[in-house]
Amino acid sequence: MTLTRFADVITLPSTRTADPLAAGIERFVGLEHIEPENLHIRSWGLVAEGTTFTNTFQRGQVLFGKRRAYQRKVAIAEFDGVCSSDIYVFESKDPTVLLPELLPFILQSEGFYEYAVKTSAGSLSPRTNWTHLANYEFPLLPVDEQRRIADLLWAADDVITRWQEVLESLEKLKNSASIKLFSGNDKAEWIPCDDLCKEITVGIVVTPAKFYVEKGIPALRSLNIFPDKFVLDELVYISPKAHEIHSKSRLSKGDVVIVRTGRPGDAAVINSELDGCNCIDLIIAHPSERINPSYLSRYINSAAGRRKISQGTAGTAQLHFNVSQMKKMPIPLVSLEMQNEIVSELDAIDKQIQEVTNHISLSKQLKTSLSRHLLLS
Repeated sequence: MTLTRFADVITLPSTRTADPLAAGIERFVGLEHIEPENLHIRSWGLVAEGTTFTNTFQRGQVLFGKRRAYQRKVAIAEFDGVCSSDIYVFESKDPTVLLPELLPFILQSEGFYEYAVKTSAGSLSPRTNWTHLANYEFPLLPVDEQRRIADLLWAADDVITRWQEVLESLEKLKNSASIKLFSGNDKAEWIPCDDLCKEITVGIVVTPAKFYVEKGIPALRSLNIFPDKFVLDELVYISPKAHEIHSKSRLSKGDVVIVRTGRPGDAAVINSELDGCNCIDLIIAHPSERINPSYLSRYINSAAGRRKISQGTAGTAQLHFNVSQMKKMPIPLVSLEMQNEIVSELDAIDKQIQEVTNHISLSKQLKTSLSRHLLLS
């Protein structure tokens, strides 16, 4: 198989402008504006509001994040602008040799990512450079075949984009429903959280790492807790003896755990799978019979709940929310019947969100598989 050198078919334009606004450029793009594995730029900054970026790009060119290449940030420019020096601007040297429509997918290929990461230097913020990327080699098919491949991959990308639009609509619907259900409920009686719980306490906070064992009792940490769900990829375990000593932080089905530090306020309800585990540096609420645990968690995670939590957080480097603030936090109490209805309504939207998220994941897998097969990378 004949391989083509990157620099032989792709050029790195290096145009700059000292005054983007005077040049008629309205938008700028930083690395934070490029989403991993998303070819479409959906956010940007306004030059009129100030920027130090001077590297220009034009509609149709492809932007590649050279810093932390493992983040897989590649996007096609759909407008003219200026960008960060941590972004390379690429384009095809000759459209009759390399189809411009195919270039974004070459940059998204596994082979290119692996090469970019391998050639990156630096510990805290590794960067690859043009000298290395110029030598990357890949199979270059005839233009007619490139067009067929590009059409297939853009069709796959369009499916992902449409599902993402549906997801965004559902997220907006959930936010609107949450505001209506929690902020616009005139039947609610505002009660301190402490009066609605049997107890509000905290997990292990003093040198928890000394209790870690390879196999033992699962212990949840803040990185396991997200709004109304758990991520157990990095679960730790403590010894049975430590679990016995720290019985006050033992969790039962129906308890609500709330993040204290970093992402204060993220809350979830302990399910049957996690019944009996322990926790580290989390607020633990044991709801009374007056409140549905899922209702409490939903409110804490809502925009209204977040505002209350932000009023009680402290710290600069890391935000921190403590037990005393949780106890004082006012909760809009309605009848249990109405609580259950609110939970059911939000659960139904979450179910749709999960289904769409699954569709996006499967569509991305299909696109990756197609890319690997069609581009031989």
